[in-house]
Amino acid sequence: MHCIFPTTRRALLALTAAFLIASPASAATDTSRIVSIGGAVTEILYALGHDKEIVGVDTTSLYPPQAMKQKPNVGYMRQLSAEGVLGLRPSVVIAIAGAGPKETMSVLEAAKVPLVVVPDSYSEAGIVEKIDLIAKVTGASARAQCITEAVHDDLAALARIRAGIGEKKRVLFVLSFVNGRAMAAGTHTAADGIIKLAGAVNVIGDYDGYKQLTDEAVIAARPDVILSIQRGGPGVLDAATVFAQPAFAATPAAAQKAFVSMEGLYLLGFGPRTARAARDLATTLYPDLKAAPLPSERSSGACPE
Repeated sequence: MHCIFPTTRRALLALTAAFLIASPASAATDTSRIVSIGGAVTEILYALGHDKEIVGVDTTSLYPPQAMKQKPNVGYMRQLSAEGVLGLRPSVVIAIAGAGPKETMSVLEAAKVPLVVVPDSYSEAGIVEKIDLIAKVTGASARAQCITEAVHDDLAALARIRAGIGEKKRVLFVLSFVNGRAMAAGTHTAADGIIKLAGAVNVIGDYDGYKQLTDEAVIAARPDVILSIQRGGPGVLDAATVFAQPAFAATPAAAQKAFVSMEGLYLLGFGPRTARAARDLATTLYPDLKAAPLPSERSSGACPE
């Protein structure tokens, strides 16, 4: 999933992306053949109407579904092959921060392929920042304004929904189990961001990024709910698997069999649909919460070309 960078590196990535997009060279970047790296990047490109220019995507580009069906696949965003990307003859690579490995990105830069790095911050402002930066690269600022207005309206409606929450649920996000220990999300992660947007509390607040928890830490955290992402194949997490772990069996979440699993990009992508994902998580955590459809769900959802 998302990689977490120290504050200084996140700031550097943001400055790098802003420079690439604001510089004269980037303003004239040829976007006729785009390789899109990162699920949120691909989702935004489609929303901006630039799907026809996409010649390749990575394996996290799960939305819209036709992206993976119709576009060549260059592999997982953190394990990219320079040959695979360059073989598509891209005019520009637009990649979410954290794409790699570093050696591949260095080869792309040496090949003089324009590379735009999109910062990945897990906040309401971060969603809009992604849209605005990608729109500047592709020259789709007018359509981006429509999309960002819809995002703002949805987030405002989400805030009104959150106002109806009483006591906040304590949530533990588990990405996987490694040698029997839970890999859990701390602060400055997409999981932490979506938990807060849904009006809940991330029980892991004493470290940044992802970390393996000891059994004692799981028990001490006392989560009301375990949250994870849906995945197929080996390593699938479900309620039975999680609560079979002795430490998790001792939590309030186990007593209520409170386990929530959602599609990964939808839950953690921090793209145009994030307000919907947070609303869906909130109504799952708080079944009595009154949550009407968001503005984008009541409209056609289409922005003019």
